[in-house]
Formats: sequence, structure tokens, C-alpha cells
Amino acid sequence: MATPEPGRRPRGRPNLDQLYDSLQPAEPVAAKTVANDLGQTFAWLPGGSFRMGAGEDADGHRPNEGPVHEVVLTKPFYLAVHPVTQSVYAAVTKQNPAWFTAEHGGSPDHPVERVSWTDAVRFCELLSSQPDERAAGRTYRLPTEAEWEFACRGGTADAPSAVDAVHSATAPARVGPRPANTFGLFDLLGNVWEWCSDWYGERYYAEAPLRDPTGPAAGTLRVCRGGSWKNLAGSCRAAYRNALAPHSKSSAVGFRVVVEVR
Repeated sequence: MATPEPGRRPRGRPNLDQLYDSLQPAEPVAAKTVANDLGQTFAWLPGGSFRMGAGEDADGHRPNEGPVHEVVLTKPFYLAVHPVTQSVYAAVTKQNPAWFTAEHGGSPDHPVERVSWTDAVRFCELLSSQPDERAAGRTYRLPTEAEWEFACRGGTADAPSAVDAVHSATAPARVGPRPANTFGLFDLLGNVWEWCSDWYGERYYAEAPLRDPTGPAAGTLRVCRGGSWKNLAGSCRAAYRNALAPHSKSSAVGFRVVVEVR
């Protein structure tokens, strides 16, 4: 791919000023957090712009993390402050597939793991269909890859890294006791990989829309982010991109969810 001349946009790319103009006016927020009947808490994240990805000079950089590009999220959203726990997952699905139950050093307050992308989507569907959730106007989904990275960066220019990670190398950790980021979110790095809604594209960043990207239209792998308890520190970075088959399951993979409130 030819490199555009300095000062020129790649062909087909919109002017960023136009994207900023398209941001919806800020609306009054009823609450900075909302909670559901299962005890899940969700933090309000503002819409806005950020630089997604990592440059070649970043520690641990991989080619699929570039090019660094501006992304505009045009709408605020609520994201769970913790990964979905074993107790919440079991309350919705009547199952607990996790390896790290109390028998193996875990607890109901540990992240649920050994869930596939398909399982995570099904959880969102089941929770959204519950009468109390429908009555409250709450629907659930996985975050997009862009929403996840925006959330992980916490509105700061500097990307969090393994220094900020849970990362234990022996087991996932109970959610919550470590400090939250500036958005009030916990355990984004180094606890369990977190499924995102997007199909994975190795070179997607070079062609992704700058406004509300949702990943390629099709693929064979689904994105997961954040690194896990058994990964090396270089994988526990805000920009690090991983992907797995949507049916795959691992004791290192869980998820967190977005709630849309009408």
C-alpha cells in the first residue's frame, strides 16, 4: 500500500473535523453508574475520540496493532466495571463452566472462564430477555474492540501496560480489589482475556472506518483483549490484539458486557 504524501488523507478517508461534527451533543446523564438486579455495576463512559493501536516504537509492538489511527465513538455507553463473575453467569445460565471454582482456588467472585464467544453472546441474549431486564429497558451485548480499548485506556493518552495488570501467572484473581482505572473499571489487563463482538482482521486498522468501527463484516476468529493470568506481561497491554475461534474455550478467557439503557 502506497504511503500518502504528508498532509494528505488516504483515499476514501473522511476529514476528522467532519467526524467530530457528527458527535451527538452531550446529554444529561442520570447516573455515572447503573446496576442491575444481579448486582452488576456499569460505569458510564463518554463518547469521544482516541488514538487506537500502537506504533512500532511501543514495547512489545506487533504489526496488527498498527497503524495508529484516530477513532471517534459517537455515543456514550455503560460498561460493566468487572468481568462477568461465576455467580452472575450461573444466575443467568444455570451453569458454571469455570475451572477455577472453589475446588480449584477460585470463588463465585472470580471471573467466569471456559466460555466461548458463542456462550458470551448467549449470556447477553438470556439476560436481555429476563422480564425484570426488559421492564427496566436494559439490553446487553459484548463491547466492540474499539469500545474495549477506549475503556482500557481510561481516557488517557498513555496506554496502560503490564505494570497496571492483574497478571499472576498462576490463576485468575477475584474481581475488584485492585485499583480501578479513571473510568472506574477493574481488571481489564492480565486477569482473563475478554471477548469482543468483532470479527478479527489482521490488517483491519488500515481500512477501518474512523467512526464507531465494528470490525470486518466476516471472518473466522473473534477478537479478545486484555491478556490473562497465564500470559507474559507483553500481552497485557491496551493495544495488544488477540483472536480465537468463536467456539473455543479456555480457563484464561472470559468476558464483560455493555448494557444499553433505554
